[in-house]
Amino acid sequence: MQHFTDSNFEAEVLGAAGLVVVDFWAAWCGPCRALAPVLEELATELDGRAVIGKLDIEESPEIPSKYGIMSIPTLLFFRGGQVVGSHSGLAPKATIKAKIENLL
Repeated sequence: MQHFTDSNFEAEVLGAAGLVVVDFWAAWCGPCRALAPVLEELATELDGRAVIGKLDIEESPEIPSKYGIMSIPTLLFFRGGQVVGSHSGLAPKATIKAKIENLL
C-alpha cells in the first residue's frame, strides 16, 4: 500500500503509467479505518495490475481540496493523470474490486 502526500502526488499518482486508486482518509474516521484492511487485501491481490494507496486529508490538505473531496472515505481512480472513476463511503471488498477491475 502506497502513502501519497501533497508533495509526491504528482509523481506517484498523476505520473503513473497504469491505474492508481487513491483512498482519501483520516485517522479519526471510523469508516476509513474499516475500509483500510479491504484496501490492503486488494493492494496485495492486484499487485502489478493497479497501485492502491492512501492520502491522509489532514496531513496533505492541498490535494483533497483540488479534487473537491467533501466526505471520507472517498476513492478516486486515476489513469494517465486523469480521474476515471470515484467511490464514496464504505463498501464491501467485492464492490471495490469490481470497480477497479472494470477500469483495468
